Amino acid sequence: MSTLAAKAISTRRLDLLPLHVEHAEEMAAVLSDPALHAFTGGAPDTPQALRSRYQRMTAGSPDPAVRWLNWVIRLRDESCLTGTVQATVSPSGHGPIAEIAWVVGTPWQGRGIATEAARGLVGWLSRQPVHIVIAHIHPEHRASAAVATAAGLTPTDEWHDGEIRWHRSIRR
Repeated sequence: MSTLAAKAISTRRLDLLPLHVEHAEEMAAVLSDPALHAFTGGAPDTPQALRSRYQRMTAGSPDPAVRWLNWVIRLRDESCLTGTVQATVSPSGHGPIAEIAWVVGTPWQGRGIATEAARGLVGWLSRQPVHIVIAHIHPEHRASAAVATAAGLTPTDEWHDGEIRWHRSIRR
């Protein structure tokens, strides 16, 4: 797993591009709607705060056994960034596990972008040394539940910090 790194992923309409600090300015605008934090808490980051956050994220996990993989979502036809996807890959007793998440800016929601990006990410992870994909979703966040379902994850009866754990085994 030590060589696992984010690589560009292309889907029908999207390019998932490895995150760079230089994305912070545009992404601060994409993620500026406070409604995006309704289920996760917090508030939108300023461009400066997002730049600092992206510097930490691109530096990688302080734990050498864990890989932080982060992408921005680029809508190819409109040549603009619309959100992010991420995977934190960690060792487990069942082989490497990837915890994934996604967010799409409010102006681009309802167009299937999160679903397409999550499917692209899970497809890419299935070709990596990953055995399980999980996501944690607030029980009232129907849109994220629909994205997880479309990406092949199913809800479990496990809870983590008030969210339901969703799961998908990667068959080899």
